Amino acid sequence: MQQQILNAPAASRGLLPGFADPVNDAQTTFRTALQALAHPGRVHQIVADTGVPAGLSPAMTALLLTLVDVDTPLWLPRTVGADVLAFLRFHCACPIVPSPALARFAAVPAGCDAPALSACHQGDPAYPDLSTTLLMDVASLSEGEAVTLSGPGIQTRQALSVDGLPDGFWREWRLNHQRFPLGVDVFLTQGRRMCGLPRTTRVEN
Repeated sequence: MQQQILNAPAASRGLLPGFADPVNDAQTTFRTALQALAHPGRVHQIVADTGVPAGLSPAMTALLLTLVDVDTPLWLPRTVGADVLAFLRFHCACPIVPSPALARFAAVPAGCDAPALSACHQGDPAYPDLSTTLLMDVASLSEGEAVTLSGPGIQTRQALSVDGLPDGFWREWRLNHQRFPLGVDVFLTQGRRMCGLPRTTRVEN
């Protein structure tokens, strides 16, 4: 991946460094992301160290360095700063697309407007895995509106409290779940914390 580029050239261009240990840090973060999707609603900690451009959380930065590369179109809100764009273009070399419907990944930093889940690429019946994965920074993964989740990867029920979701998110999520096997998967991030919401997850309340 492009994040394996040595940090020295980044420093020479005035950019923040990527992962301190690109291969191991990307592998560790990828395993954490898989665990988050395997156990929906359970909060995980990102341990890898990386430079964090202003506007992104450490968890979102690590996920983008791990998941996004030259072959994965990325959508970002128009209000994202130039430092974030420069950081991602250098370390990930990812194409930036104008619509979430064209993106394999969409990243919404704190304070930016998130797209509707229905506005993201829903996948193709033959290739549902080609849908958009949405990364979204929230204010808290321990306080705020509480919901109960169920579905694959959850033994009985999983409680999740989130502050900072867009208005109507859980209503949209119910519709997203009904589109299975199509639909969007979501990672919620806050600081170094993250949790996964695969499209198979149901909201009970």
